[in-house]
Amino acid sequence: MLEAWTALMAGSPPALPPGAIEITGTAGQLHSRLPAEQVALACVATALLAARSACASSGGPTSAVAPVSVDRGHVATAVQSERWFRSEGRSNAPTATSQGTTGFAPLSRFWVTGDGWVRTHANYPWHRDALLSVLGTANDADAVGAALAERSALETEEAVFAAGGVACAVRTFDAWRSHPQGRAVAADPLIGHERIGDAPPRTRLDSSAGGSGVQAAAGIRVLDLTRVIAGPVCTRYLGAMGADVVRIDPPSHPDLPRGQSADSLLGKRSAIIDARTVDGAGSLERLLAGADVVVCGYRPGSLDRFGFDPRSLAQRHPGLVVVYLDAWGHSGPWSGRRGFDSVVQAPTGIARSEAEPGSDIPGALPCQLLDHGTGYLAAAAVFDGLRRQRADGGTHIRRVSLARTAWWLMTTSTHPAAVDEPVAETDPTPWLVELDGMPGRVTAVRPPGRIGDVPLAWPAPVAGYGDDRPEWRPGEPAG
Repeated sequence: MLEAWTALMAGSPPALPPGAIEITGTAGQLHSRLPAEQVALACVATALLAARSACASSGGPTSAVAPVSVDRGHVATAVQSERWFRSEGRSNAPTATSQGTTGFAPLSRFWVTGDGWVRTHANYPWHRDALLSVLGTANDADAVGAALAERSALETEEAVFAAGGVACAVRTFDAWRSHPQGRAVAADPLIGHERIGDAPPRTRLDSSAGGSGVQAAAGIRVLDLTRVIAGPVCTRYLGAMGADVVRIDPPSHPDLPRGQSADSLLGKRSAIIDARTVDGAGSLERLLAGADVVVCGYRPGSLDRFGFDPRSLAQRHPGLVVVYLDAWGHSGPWSGRRGFDSVVQAPTGIARSEAEPGSDIPGALPCQLLDHGTGYLAAAAVFDGLRRQRADGGTHIRRVSLARTAWWLMTTSTHPAAVDEPVAETDPTPWLVELDGMPGRVTAVRPPGRIGDVPLAWPAPVAGYGDDRPEWRPGEPAG
């Protein structure tokens, strides 16, 4: 946890005091040869501590002394939350769910190539079509496997990315360490910090208490431009802490079926805007004018044409806190590539480290840890940015990536831990809650942790994808 907190507090003490957070529960609930459970716990704990720190800076009467706690079993369940989400008793997990076959399309998996292994992601039809166009095959697993067996892993990686798809060769960590993108990722901080300009401090953070619990993001408006898991984990956590979160998706390339409830929509409302139109661009700009925080989860540069690059945002809407999440890092030759947690695990050494002893078959983490962990780090970055903005003004830019979280995981423990016996599966029951949703009741994992005596909770009802209007709740404008 110290590394995450140090990265968050870069250039801004205080150090993490002893006993800053109470950690309860039994260890060993995420079966991994890497320190997956420790990293997951550190990410959630850092977000909680950053929230309390932001509350304390706002001068709330209880925030500075509110106890912070988290349970290991709750964290282990939370980083698998899409696995446990149910809408009207049915699972409708988002596009990337667990590392097994559940939730993945048939062509999203590890494949044997002529010289090794490659991992593909084909859950979205446009990524599937890119893969098939490169291989020249029909949408058939046997045909795809036969075609890949005749190609090299690196050739496949480059060709699929060039075609607009997603595939990566499986590498060792040593190979990744010497790769140009691996070196670029290693040079990046775990949480990147940048301040632009001298905008005056904003005062919207309320840190009001609900009962004896602290609503750390009360009064904050968050524009959510994210999808899949990492970004939605960040923004839903802000929603659980009282923020008004509006998620915006484009009408093309939908993330979910229209009207469907999902784990990624907890804590927020969901609207569709076509920013390529005059009306859509105007709606997006009106949302920006009322926002305090913007979270972008698309590839670097992909939203620049809509004015979401750091300099444009700082010029048009000074005083924002902006967090950019991406797959491969924010510099280096792969920074503009598409990526998902399951694919990032392949070249970074994780898949090799998680293989069974004596087996050549790549393994996987027990959950989408890179997504969930990076999402909680992003939430921590939001709270830290709000704290600094209130104290010193300016526009605050934060950057996190799945690949940098993977590097942290791989370097936290030099030697993979031996796992002699499978760990008993985590019982999610204590951490589940039922909520009103669209179209009916949903079951979800409660947000992990407490600030004060009351557990965090999701605001209800749970949104249906694209069913809301693109507007803030009534209230005072930002600033």
